[in-house]
Amino acid sequence: MSKPEKFFDENGLRLDGRRVDEIRPMKIEVGVLSRADGSCYLEWGNNKVLAGVFGPRELHPRRMQRPDTAIVRYRYNMAAFSVEDRIRPGPNRRSTEISKVSREAFEPVILTHLYPSAVIDVFTEVLQADAGTRTAAINAATIALADAGIPMKGLVSACAVGKVDGKLVLDLGKDEDNYGDADLPVAMTQDGDVTLIQMDGNLTQDEFKEAMELVKVGCKQILDIQREALKSKFDQFDTEEIEEETVVEAPKSEVEIDETVEVETEVVVTEEEEVVETEEEEVVDTEEEEVVDTEEVEEEVTADDENDEEPDKNTDDEDVEEGETNE
Repeated sequence: MSKPEKFFDENGLRLDGRRVDEIRPMKIEVGVLSRADGSCYLEWGNNKVLAGVFGPRELHPRRMQRPDTAIVRYRYNMAAFSVEDRIRPGPNRRSTEISKVSREAFEPVILTHLYPSAVIDVFTEVLQADAGTRTAAINAATIALADAGIPMKGLVSACAVGKVDGKLVLDLGKDEDNYGDADLPVAMTQDGDVTLIQMDGNLTQDEFKEAMELVKVGCKQILDIQREALKSKFDQFDTEEIEEETVVEAPKSEVEIDETVEVETEVVVTEEEEVVETEEEEVVDTEEEEVVDTEEVEEEVTADDENDEEPDKNTDDEDVEEGETNE
């Protein structure tokens, strides 16, 4: 690809129509990998980056463990098909360097002391490259870490400032990166603390100060996009939870009604049983009383009969004696 004749038009706009302080369009999707603890797919201009986070998990071999903190491992890799001229797959000097500085960009914000003897693995894969891949990978990794629930002091945003035709521009494009005078990638926290800064080219002190003010504007724009991406996912998750709770509560009320009916039925049955038992007791008591009364009557009748018989015997005896006397 040959160098463009000019990088700005008569209106001061860049090759892709952007202003000097405007970033490329960014698209973020959260939770795209089901087997990762956290993941993110990011498109920034023509850059396409996939990030995945695994952990915290036990570190092997154990001799590498730290008893008081977790280890963060960051891997930056460019796919062989990510650029026009196919590159050799696997790690190289450039990817090793970017992996190191990117890992150090997250060390101040990740609360590693909460996971002693553990490891947090961050993998970033550049599927398509179009300048600014290291900053794009950092932005994707930040979302993946948040998606994995890794405790952090805040999000990390990264952007680059460059010098093209004597002007400072934000978020370099491919031609601006290849044929520009300077490139300054920067990563910072949401509080404005710088966690990564590199420079390729030459800048004066005044240009450097101006570039740092410009990169703060870019990182703030990216931070807003990151927050919106996370908010959209977790707001949707909360909405789904509320819907599930509503669906579950309806059957509960039906169950309570059924339980109430069952209780009332039991009470009715109990009353009927008590009534039946009372009637049975009354019947039994009546029968017993009748039996007792009958026995008493029989005893009285028997006693009367005995009393009646005794006087008759005496009378007969007297009559007999009188008869004998008369004779």
